[in-house]
Amino acid sequence: MKTLICDDHKIVRAGIKQLLQQWPGNLIKEAGNGTEAIEMLQKNDFDIVLLDVSLPGISGLELLEIIKKRWRATNVLMLSVYSKEQDAIRAFKLGASGYLATDAALEELFIAVKRIAAGGKYISSAIAEKLADNLLNSNNTLKHNMLSKREFVTMIKLAKGESLKEIGNELSISNKTVSTYRARIMKKMNLYNNSQLTRYCMEHELI
Repeated sequence: MKTLICDDHKIVRAGIKQLLQQWPGNLIKEAGNGTEAIEMLQKNDFDIVLLDVSLPGISGLELLEIIKKRWRATNVLMLSVYSKEQDAIRAFKLGASGYLATDAALEELFIAVKRIAAGGKYISSAIAEKLADNLLNSNNTLKHNMLSKREFVTMIKLAKGESLKEIGNELSISNKTVSTYRARIMKKMNLYNNSQLTRYCMEHELI
């Protein structure tokens, strides 16, 4: 099995690598950011990618979307320091095979990788409980769940204070297209300015 670990913390990568080396014949590569991960994916056919949600530059969720578009057969297990149910929902919608909080025991990580490698799905118990609470509370009616994948990514970037030009460059689209996405976001969510958008994202732990 070929595995790629993408995390910007060397110590975290080392710990995961040491654990997975217990798996006979597991070829493991490492990447410290999204750009490095893409370069490695272009050169190797990985069976599974262990991907940190909170990457610098290209975020984990953005990279997940890229991977599932270009390397559809590659399984992706998302790793997150924070147990954010909204990130988990977004990750599964983008095609992730699993979502695991990094405060979970290493044994759980090993179980998650084995299950995904066998063609299954995995979600940590901490995230599962929060997702269950969301379903019971009809949390799927939240305004941002009405957004398309690209609109959601644009919303997060706007909420973080990025300019239309910066977003356009990162997403490889024109400033006019970004402006169109912004207008759609504001209309769907009944918001009027970026300050309200940022406040909404903070209140719902999206940033």
